[in-house]
Amino acid sequence: MTEPEAQPLLRFTGHRHLRTRLLLATLTGRAIRISQIRSTSHTHPGLTPTEVSFLRLLDAVTNGSSIEFSMTGTTLVYRPGLITGSSEGLGAIGGVIRHELHKECASRGVSWWIVPLCILSPFSKGNMNVVFHGEGCVTGATPAGDISADTVRTAILPLYRNFGIERNIELRILKRSCAPGPGKSAGGEVQLVFNHQVRLPKTLHLMNPGRVKRIRGVAYAVGVSGSNNARVIEAARGVLNKFVPDTYIFSDVSSAPLVPSNDKNNPGGKKKGAVGFGISLVAESSTHCLYSADMSSPPTGGTPPEDIGKQAAYQLLEVISQGGCVEKSAVETMVCLMAMGSEDVGRLAMGRDVVGSEDVIQLGRDLSEFGGSGWGLRDAGEGRDDLIVSVVGRGVGNVGRKVA
Repeated sequence: MTEPEAQPLLRFTGHRHLRTRLLLATLTGRAIRISQIRSTSHTHPGLTPTEVSFLRLLDAVTNGSSIEFSMTGTTLVYRPGLITGSSEGLGAIGGVIRHELHKECASRGVSWWIVPLCILSPFSKGNMNVVFHGEGCVTGATPAGDISADTVRTAILPLYRNFGIERNIELRILKRSCAPGPGKSAGGEVQLVFNHQVRLPKTLHLMNPGRVKRIRGVAYAVGVSGSNNARVIEAARGVLNKFVPDTYIFSDVSSAPLVPSNDKNNPGGKKKGAVGFGISLVAESSTHCLYSADMSSPPTGGTPPEDIGKQAAYQLLEVISQGGCVEKSAVETMVCLMAMGSEDVGRLAMGRDVVGSEDVIQLGRDLSEFGGSGWGLRDAGEGRDDLIVSVVGRGVGNVGRKVA
């Protein structure tokens, strides 16, 4: 009796969409090989510190994963293991994984790690409890376009309710931090508790965006005067109240986080991390569709709070105007859960600009590479400018969990 042949490696090239491909490989159990990762760069070839940190996180929440990369880091071979969560994951102490983000990771917000981890969590064998900390942990929005931890908590996690995943899910911001300037550190701390695992997500049918009925938000000031929050909120409300009178924005003022000073003369010394302010806005429609916007002060400073508030409000209105039942930053979450669900057709309304964006098109291509079906597209009709995207579930579900 011969041994069954292992599935061949899926081959990709380039560094773009690397995180999504690692996520899909872990969900489907397919081994992948990614080559030519920044091979033309003379100064920084290969994997970046943020990508290496994401690989370390995948290694911590899985059991049996194999990660190999070349001497220069331009070629990566990843063979995923079983998603075990923090109960049996490597490096878990007392059922909690403490994942340190080093100073070199401060170019991305902590949401860059949290959003894919949330997608993995429902398919885990056990509970997921991960604390992100360190000099590179940025909880606010970043110049790279990452959403803040507040937006993940208020606009991404509630989406799991559509798939029957809603118990014991929490994102706690223990220490706030803003994007640091060159040579500075962040020092935030965020804890993700995701203790609702399922066998298969429910099939989704979300085709009516409804009308926006309320707007909520959080304005945060880290290590700066709380009056910045008041000015940001007043500017944002000045724009939004004309459209939605039910607008309420909370204010959160915290001191700057402390990070190691790395001073030879004072080894245990601490210094203040990055300071700044920002705002996270979330609009909810009558059919419980969510749209979000994020804006924060640049690391170099010099932008008045009024400009931050207005820019966030206009950005939110622009996201709403794109239409559909899901915004661009939440498409990966929704579509991956639909593709992993039961073998039925799920339907989701999206705006044309959202479907036509490069990231969403590439996500559809990558899903088909990993064995998913192609998407069906049709007009929403009735004078609407949206598209109805049909996704057939693969029925992969949670191989580590036998009952729902």
